Amino acid sequence: MYTPKKPYFYGTGRRKFSVARVRLIPGSGAITINSRDIDDYFGLDTLKLVVRQPFGVTSTEGKFDVVVSVSGGGVSGQAGAIRHGISRALLQANDEYRPLLKKAGFLTRDPRMKERKKYGLKAARRASQFSKR
Repeated sequence: MYTPKKPYFYGTGRRKFSVARVRLIPGSGAITINSRDIDDYFGLDTLKLVVRQPFGVTSTEGKFDVVVSVSGGGVSGQAGAIRHGISRALLQANDEYRPLLKKAGFLTRDPRMKERKKYGLKAARRASQFSKR
C-alpha cells in the first residue's frame, strides 16, 4: 500500500465483510482506492456519492487527498467501509466534526452481516421443501 511521506490522518472503516484502511492527506481532494481513481474503481455514481458524504457534512470538500486500501465484500460494502473510515479519520483531523458525523450516522459501524448457514438447511434459514408424501 502507498504510504505518503507527509503527515496524515488514519481511520479504519468496516461494513459487512469489507475492511477499509483510509489515509487523509491535506491536499486537493483526489480520492485513490487500491491505487485506482474513484471513477475507475466505482462504476455507480451512488457509490461515489456515499464515499464523499462525510466531506459534504463537514464542509471539507477538496481539503484532503484520500488514499484507501480496501478488501473483502462487494462494492456496496466497500463504499460503506470507506465512508466509515473517512469519518473516523476526519475525527483525528478535527474533533469538532464529531456532532455532525454522529448526527449523520457515519461513526456507527453498521452491524448487519450475512447470517451463517446452519447444518441441515440449504441456507441460513431456508429449509428443504416439505413433502407430505
